[in-house]
Amino acid sequence: MRYLVLASDYDGTLARHGKVSEQTIEALERVVASGRKLLLVTGRRLQDVQRAFSRTDLFSCIVAEDGAVLYFPASSTEKLLGEAPPERFIQALQERGVEPVVVGRVIVATLHPYETTVLEVIRELGIERQIIFNKGNVMVLPSGVNKGSGVAAALQELEIEPHQVVSVGDAENDHSFLAQSGFAVAVGNALPALKEQADYVTKAENGEGVRELIELLLTDNLPKKEV
Repeated sequence: MRYLVLASDYDGTLARHGKVSEQTIEALERVVASGRKLLLVTGRRLQDVQRAFSRTDLFSCIVAEDGAVLYFPASSTEKLLGEAPPERFIQALQERGVEPVVVGRVIVATLHPYETTVLEVIRELGIERQIIFNKGNVMVLPSGVNKGSGVAAALQELEIEPHQVVSVGDAENDHSFLAQSGFAVAVGNALPALKEQADYVTKAENGEGVRELIELLLTDNLPKKEV
């Protein structure tokens, strides 16, 4: 078995309009039945993805908040990989009229075009935070925290090497974890820049594209990675 883990983004990849189809859930169940592990890698807060998706139990680890939070469903344990956002930062955003301001355990999220205001507040307060984009979403995280660092921490906990991972995504914030995996896949609806990075681009979009990938993975028919 070349690849032991399938790591997938949620919105725009597994899910279409926030929902995962029954056919895609059945495909994920086949991955687990094959002896492989699943990682869910999402910019969402943990509680949000748990509300949206009832089968988080299929995953060995959920990498939430764009890499800032690890959650292990089997043991219901959580691990933070960054510090909580300063209260003065959140307050300053609200005072500048930024709307919405979604606050997680570590992440602060809003929408385009508020990235300019967010950056101004970061500079004025002198805090060490970075902006990561996810299509129209603006994510604010501690420096060095992203999906790639979160997946690396999850793999360390699971004692799995990055080259044993197939990863799949669709947006800007997926670059970091696709780059470090053994085989990187972009679904058909992915941004052009992510498709350029990928080792393989599915013909289908969203969950249907993930099912296409799963079929290749389970039959050991993934194309050879170019060196």
